[in-house]
Amino acid sequence: MIKYKLEEYTDTLTLRQYRKEKTLLQVELLKLQEWVIKEKKKVVIVVEGRDTAGKGSTIKRFVEKLIERKSSDNPTYRVVSLGIPSPEESKNWFERYEKHLPKESEIVFFDRSWYNRAIVEPAMGYCSEGQYRDFMGRVNEWESELTQKGLILIKFYLDIDKDNQQERITERQESPLKYWKFSMNDLAALGKWEAFTKYQSQMFEKTSTKNNPWVVINSNNKLIARLTAIRYVLQNINYLEKIPLKEKRWSERLKEIKIKGVVFKDLTVKQYNILKELTHEKN
Repeated sequence: MIKYKLEEYTDTLTLRQYRKEKTLLQVELLKLQEWVIKEKKKVVIVVEGRDTAGKGSTIKRFVEKLIERKSSDNPTYRVVSLGIPSPEESKNWFERYEKHLPKESEIVFFDRSWYNRAIVEPAMGYCSEGQYRDFMGRVNEWESELTQKGLILIKFYLDIDKDNQQERITERQESPLKYWKFSMNDLAALGKWEAFTKYQSQMFEKTSTKNNPWVVINSNNKLIARLTAIRYVLQNINYLEKIPLKEKRWSERLKEIKIKGVVFKDLTVKQYNILKELTHEKN
């Protein structure tokens, strides 16, 4: 398993730097896509994570500048986000997703995937214990068969802490622009935090293999998470005219601030700004 933790990052990421870096990476993504089309490759990028972790917004930054064919019969990329499975689909779990796998010259992004059965379904009681065990016992072999046939598979898990999830759910409830994203399932998932954590750990332990590892990205800062995910894909696929990317990790951590002789270290941008405002108010 590969982990990207915010506390490991050293350089502060500003909005201007984010936009500049995103443009650079999206240029490289176009090269990768052209290589996929020319060489008739099949690529799957799975984006899993807790509710509100930023799965959809991360995928959006991947695809927003990609080449899009007008013909729906022969797309160059697709985003797959499936709804509630039918009873038949629930019984034939892998077949449900096989029909959405890429054809030649195509990249498919899964906004949640077959791994719903590894975390969401057992944590929320949507599948039986037998269905869960069957999935966990078969998924590694299933993925291995796909990659042996030439499929390129990358699995991301966007992770956030409980406080961040609570804050984002509240924002969804109260925002006039995001209220439509909110559902009671958001609160239900938050209430089952420990159950999700348990199944998440089991998924990493049993399904992160040498050839198909989980790439876990701390998504408390969505901007950093998006760039980190795109950079990982570019660094781990050998496409034509590839420009080697310099190792770069960002952080929302700032330098220390001193208030009345007390030194506050290793602050986030939010914490730093609050303390700075309090200092100005007192002055």
